[in-house]
Amino acid sequence: MTLRFGMQLAPTASELEQLRELARLADREGLDLLGIQDHPYAGSLADTFAVIATVLADTERLRVFPDVASLPMRGPAMLGKQAATLDLLSAGRFELALGAGAFWQGISAMGGPARTNPEALQALEEATRIIRAMWIPGRKAHEDGSYYAVHGVQSGPAPAHSVGIWFGSVGPKAHALTGRIADGWAAPIPHYLPYEKWAAAQQIISAAATDAGRDPASITRIAQLVGHITDAPGPVDLRGEAPIRTNAAGWARILADLADGTGFDTFVYWPESPDETQLRRWINEVAPMTRALRT
Repeated sequence: MTLRFGMQLAPTASELEQLRELARLADREGLDLLGIQDHPYAGSLADTFAVIATVLADTERLRVFPDVASLPMRGPAMLGKQAATLDLLSAGRFELALGAGAFWQGISAMGGPARTNPEALQALEEATRIIRAMWIPGRKAHEDGSYYAVHGVQSGPAPAHSVGIWFGSVGPKAHALTGRIADGWAAPIPHYLPYEKWAAAQQIISAAATDAGRDPASITRIAQLVGHITDAPGPVDLRGEAPIRTNAAGWARILADLADGTGFDTFVYWPESPDETQLRRWINEVAPMTRALRT
């Protein structure tokens, strides 16, 4: 298993230059992934896709994804075209993580729909078919869904690489959908899905993939962890939503155990203090220590 390491940043409008500086540093230091939160209804946050376009233009090798894109706020046909365009402009460095919807009050206040959980999952499945259809040029896309529909729209362009569609699923039915049709699982931070539920979620995803005739190993598994890299070791109990606060060696042990015991291959750090020091420690201390533990 090849491990990948990433970091998440919020597109706070008043801190966009700091975000760009951290992204450029991450690119130079060899970070694999950068996730940008997507909450369009939050007045303090800038548009995620505009920020991603700028970050991709600022960097050379860093892969960037919305963490996760709010599907109810973004039509799937346009989302597919956006994704393909960002991937073409960046020579294949864009990935698409999708959320079926959260913060419905905020979504509704911004003019979006209000959906029940079953409705949101059905909409996510319909949207995924449309997005993938939009990436096949030379055809006309058709989808006559209950929530999304396209009627013979000219598809294209194709992205520069096979863009991954990663779901940020929370509940068992959503995990099963992830296993059936998604390219990856971006595990929600523990505030939404406590650590102790991650192993069961992985089992549901793998079982659903097998039932659908897919190889479970082909599905990217992304653990997203909130915390702080400290100078001294601290007690860690991966339960509930408590932030992880320990030194680099402690973090490495946690990540190695998640890889070996729970099947994660990608780790995205949500730092409590998103600054240069934390970024450097994640890249230059935690990542190599984790890899060394698994050799």
